[in-house]
Amino acid sequence: MSRTSLRTEPRRFLGLLWLLLALAVTAGLFWFGRVHTPEPRRSFFGTHGPAVILLKTQLGTALLGLVVVQLLLALWMYGRLPGLHAAPHPVSTVHRLIGVFAFLFSIPIAQQCIIAYGVSLTGPRQALHSLAGCFLYGAFVAKVVVVRHRSWPGWALPLAGGALVTVIVLAWYSAAFWYLNGFQAPGL
Repeated sequence: MSRTSLRTEPRRFLGLLWLLLALAVTAGLFWFGRVHTPEPRRSFFGTHGPAVILLKTQLGTALLGLVVVQLLLALWMYGRLPGLHAAPHPVSTVHRLIGVFAFLFSIPIAQQCIIAYGVSLTGPRQALHSLAGCFLYGAFVAKVVVVRHRSWPGWALPLAGGALVTVIVLAWYSAAFWYLNGFQAPGL
């Protein structure tokens, strides 16, 4: 084994340990949501009852919009948008700022969901929404780990970012879309 590979092995192992943090976050949210006693009458920014669902739908849809912008900016930064040249440096700064804002924006929505309803596996829609919500924060941690550890292979960042976008879309589809579509979501 060469001297450089001996130095990189501990770094890779450390990177894998950091990814275990993503699994721990997901498992921790799942555990809390299962053992916590739901409080369905809990208010959300001063709203109660059906108005809570409408507000969470509106906020979740705004979050989805931020995620679409994030995805487009990432595709632009990595030269994956046809007809556009490589993105100028400020685009990556905007991408990071929107990402931080989207993360912070998601917290009150997720907090309301897990405290008011917990993790419910009673039906396909509830299970999908609950699991996507738990995986969302694990996927976020995984993406941050991959971004910070530049020694990961080139496919790791798109995989982590794609997983994060996917779980946000699934959480939105199984709750906000379901509500906006008259309490129906195809396939659920």
